[in-house]
Amino acid sequence: MVKRSAFNLMISRICVRLVNSMATWKQSSRTRMANLLAFIAWYAIPKRRKIALINLRLCFPDWTEEKRLEVAKGVFRNLLRSALDHSVLAIGTEKMVTDMVQFTGKEQFVKLTKEGPLIIVAPHFVGLDAGGIAINTFYRGASLYQPQANPVWDKWAYDARKRFSDPVLIPKSNSAIKQVIRVLREGLTFYYLPDMDHGARNSVFVPFFGVQAATLPMVSKLAKLTGSKVIWGIAETTESGYTMHLSKPLENFPTDDAIADTARLNKELEGYILKHPDQYLWTHRRFKTRPPGEKSVY
Repeated sequence: MVKRSAFNLMISRICVRLVNSMATWKQSSRTRMANLLAFIAWYAIPKRRKIALINLRLCFPDWTEEKRLEVAKGVFRNLLRSALDHSVLAIGTEKMVTDMVQFTGKEQFVKLTKEGPLIIVAPHFVGLDAGGIAINTFYRGASLYQPQANPVWDKWAYDARKRFSDPVLIPKSNSAIKQVIRVLREGLTFYYLPDMDHGARNSVFVPFFGVQAATLPMVSKLAKLTGSKVIWGIAETTESGYTMHLSKPLENFPTDDAIADTARLNKELEGYILKHPDQYLWTHRRFKTRPPGEKSVY
């Protein structure tokens, strides 16, 4: 077992070096390599392929199976591209990062950070790390992070996120929300990824493309507790890199109804996903937690 673990770590270190070696490649070259790897991954990782297709069938029952397959394969291509582009985020210069990631709404965002606490709702589009790290090049904020089981990949991802402005990275734990409230009250902007299934505890069931999805109502609750304004941060993958779209503050948010607020966020997220469905993380078991009495969809 020890030998196997050591072998896995060695392979992980080799993979990190290989990916990092692509930092100086042209975007088109990394994209071509990602497309090749995605073709292999489509057949080599049947579990994630199955999850993506189940999610797409649940959310888009009116689509043809051919369209769902096309979108799912696009997800694999975009995921692999974001993984290879992580080389720039991990070891590229600040200029390389800012050249790769463009912004809309940047001036308004900077103004908002000076007016009070702010929450960026950053859904799981494949470019979310690129968008978050690019923000760090000109602004110091805070975010949650999930430590990975593999220490090599964990260090690679963690170090990339800490490279610019030394952002506050809060490990996910039972006490994490208390730390989030503290940093918001201290005036740091919080980069939050709330659109995952974290189980029944503390979640509410609200529709996501017509399917009841266990969703944390924390955006509404945090905004109310701290007086934070809330904006969307949508990371779009483009031919030349990424564009991070920072929205205007949500109007009439939060309200006194956290469940209604959470349903509203899911509905607005649907609109963003429909623009680029192959850039969303459909490989996650978004409907893992079912309402009482419902069977597993996976």
